[in-house]
Amino acid sequence: MKTITRSIATALACALTLGACMPMAMFASSSGAGYAGKRNDWGTIVASNDVNAFCITPKLRFLIWEFEGQFGKKVVMHSGYRDEQHNSASGGADNSYHKRCMAADIYIPGIDKQQLINFAMRNSSVGGLGCYPGRPFIHVDVRDRPKGYNRPVTFSGC
Repeated sequence: MKTITRSIATALACALTLGACMPMAMFASSSGAGYAGKRNDWGTIVASNDVNAFCITPKLRFLIWEFEGQFGKKVVMHSGYRDEQHNSASGGADNSYHKRCMAADIYIPGIDKQQLINFAMRNSSVGGLGCYPGRPFIHVDVRDRPKGYNRPVTFSGC
């Protein structure tokens, strides 16, 4: 009887431990009109065929999952990895984190952009935050924050 009880307790402890590691993003919804016509690229919903969601650092992937877990809806990536040519055509900076697989321009259908900005400002994984007036998405990157910063480096209207 002791062995059975110990086995059950061990199995329960393992299940709880593994369950705690499971990102809440797994339960995020991608239903609704805001997702119509979007495709899934390497586990990420992308806004168009031009978006490359393959080259994403693990830290950026976890950050996207944090947004999805927070809001209960899937992130739509408007821009991900960019090669030099694509970055230049997009008007990206020469030292863009998009070229390093460390940045994404994102939005969540049905979620106010200001809510995304507020969450990004509180999230310690966000190293850089860009806001574009008149555009539905925000830029997040996972650069290291400068010493002494307790919030992301912000630019473009944040």
